Amino acid sequence: MADARSTPRAASPGSVGSIRLMGVPIRLHFTFVLLLIFLVVIGLGSNQSPATYSLFVLALIVSVLLHELGHAFISSLYGIRTIEIMMFPIGGTARLERPAKPGEEFWIALTGPLVNLLIAGSIFTVLYAQHKSINLFAFDQPADGNLADRIALSNLILAGFNLLPAFPMDGGRMLRALLSRLRNEYEATRIATWSGRMLAISMGLYGFVYLPMLAFVAFFIYLGAANEGAASRGRSLTQGIPVRAAMLTDYRTLSHGSTIRDAANLLLATSQQDFPVVHGEQVVGLLGRNALLRGMALEGPDSYIAAHMEREFASIAPDQDLSEILPFMANTGTCALVMQEDKLLGLLTSENLSQFLLLRSVGLQPTEGA
Repeated sequence: MADARSTPRAASPGSVGSIRLMGVPIRLHFTFVLLLIFLVVIGLGSNQSPATYSLFVLALIVSVLLHELGHAFISSLYGIRTIEIMMFPIGGTARLERPAKPGEEFWIALTGPLVNLLIAGSIFTVLYAQHKSINLFAFDQPADGNLADRIALSNLILAGFNLLPAFPMDGGRMLRALLSRLRNEYEATRIATWSGRMLAISMGLYGFVYLPMLAFVAFFIYLGAANEGAASRGRSLTQGIPVRAAMLTDYRTLSHGSTIRDAANLLLATSQQDFPVVHGEQVVGLLGRNALLRGMALEGPDSYIAAHMEREFASIAPDQDLSEILPFMANTGTCALVMQEDKLLGLLTSENLSQFLLLRSVGLQPTEGA
């Protein structure tokens, strides 16, 4: 059994591969892979050699990774674990174990651009020490001889882009942190996400006319701002509310000796899609709909559910703040068991949580355990 605050989270949707650096999973979104392919294609027609262009693309990826690892390092100093880093076309996104407090968020967000400025400054210092002139227009005529200049300029662009005061860039997070000193978290986020949407719309309109690639980037900026706004809205609706207020208490369980047929019958007879598996009074596993269907296809309806259930399942305490659980539920989209001292009290599912948020948003205060 694993606790929701410590269990490894499922990979974010859309990831196609991962590596691990400093103990943090680095995942590639499929759109990031498409961007790499696009960069390779446009690089074929340049004046530089394939080896130099490959080094340039690799340097860009490393710069973005160092940017995100800077966030992860400062987060760790505040006791916030980085769950994963997802690489998108607009850069990386670090997913944290818990939302940072305003003061924490400001410095965590600032660290990423500072890393890029440090990289650019280091390259410019080396060029100056070697008495080489700095070519500020290296992108106009990319060649083997100005590789260092282009890497430094790329890091300056990364830093400047991320310092824009709009979500989901770091500047937007810094803006929210500053606004949070004057307004509540939801209002501060609403202003920062509005800025992000306006930036995305402006970039998108310009991109459609002059630079299609910019419209592609604008789409992800708008999506990131919208997602952050929705997450902030959810936190504002659940702040200070215990898990027990939203958990499902009318549920069915399966015994350890049940078959896939028994589980299928229960799936049809109820609206429940995840079933705790018990052995006496002890919870020994969790059987979800997908695992049930997989077991049915592989071994047939008379096979035992014990071979297909999840023995490592998420468990949360009934008095834990619901706002702390939202990121976990949003990223896994699964079911968590609400338990107190190994006693099963209820289930928390994505569907039930969505209904709870809907009722809260219209002003209805559900009773605990409803």
